[in-house]
Amino acid sequence: MIREKVEDIARQIEAFKADTQEELEKYRMRFISKKSVVGELFAHLKDVPNSEKREVGQLLNQLKQQAQSKFQVLIGDVESKSSGADQAPVDLTLPPAGFELGSVHPLTYTRNKIIEIFERIGFNVADGPEIEDDWHNFTALNFPENHPAREMQDTFFIEKNPDMVLRTHTSGVQIRMMENQQPPIRSIMPGRVYRNEAVSARAHCVFHQVEGLYVNKKVSFVDLKQTLYHFAKEMFSKDTKVRYRPSYFPFTEPSAEIDISCQICHGDGCQLCKYTGWVEIAGSGMVDPNVLENCGIDSTEYTGFAFGMGIERITQLKFQVNDLRLYTENDIRFLKQFRTLH
Repeated sequence: MIREKVEDIARQIEAFKADTQEELEKYRMRFISKKSVVGELFAHLKDVPNSEKREVGQLLNQLKQQAQSKFQVLIGDVESKSSGADQAPVDLTLPPAGFELGSVHPLTYTRNKIIEIFERIGFNVADGPEIEDDWHNFTALNFPENHPAREMQDTFFIEKNPDMVLRTHTSGVQIRMMENQQPPIRSIMPGRVYRNEAVSARAHCVFHQVEGLYVNKKVSFVDLKQTLYHFAKEMFSKDTKVRYRPSYFPFTEPSAEIDISCQICHGDGCQLCKYTGWVEIAGSGMVDPNVLENCGIDSTEYTGFAFGMGIERITQLKFQVNDLRLYTENDIRFLKQFRTLH
């Protein structure tokens, strides 16, 4: 008698179909719950003779497993049908939807462009630590202890170790290179630097520099001028004019500031260039012999030039960005203006 009931319920389970959550719940109540028809059969197992209990118990377990397996299948069927009902039919003749791409940050673009220009004329790229010791950040660069030249830069000192600072320039990378390899050396050093300055439209406590170094036999100021002349033409335009003004840096002698003709007014005079027609882009000079000697390079045999420029300043001139704070505020409206960069 119980075997016939098992076979009948098995046929009902196999034939059951569910298209909605209500029908799925109906199945669960009928075949899975404690008060289901399968559960009732297990309740009558105690009335089966002992000689048949093992065989009947195996049949009931197989029936229970069949009910549970079919329940999982029905769940998948109901979910697939409900999700399909919420979606509009796909028109395969329509063109594919476009994906909205992000944009290159203007500082990243300028940095990569500078690297590309100098790599084409033989410079490689070097990197170094952003936390520097006093030797690499000051002393080796001809900044003696208590020298007034140290006051030119406002420095972040590490509180627990006064000998360590957040680097104020990437010149420390130059010192490390000259300490660890003999000329010829021809490298640029892009990186983040830190100055203890109030944040404003024209100044920031964190910014980016690219410095360059070329040391070899018979390197002259003419090599420096032609290198930076080439850079200005490649970075801005063939019509860009370049001029050099005498200046002072502790680590170069002679030293010069590099100006280019204003990219906004083209030399006629505007607010950006303070109506002079010229904008400063970099500092440069011949490496001081003391710096070479500090790094173990014979200054009677080798000479070299060095230069440094701010990536923010170059970006400002190229894209007419008038507020340094925009570079770090992550304002999507500002960044969307540079979607065409690649």
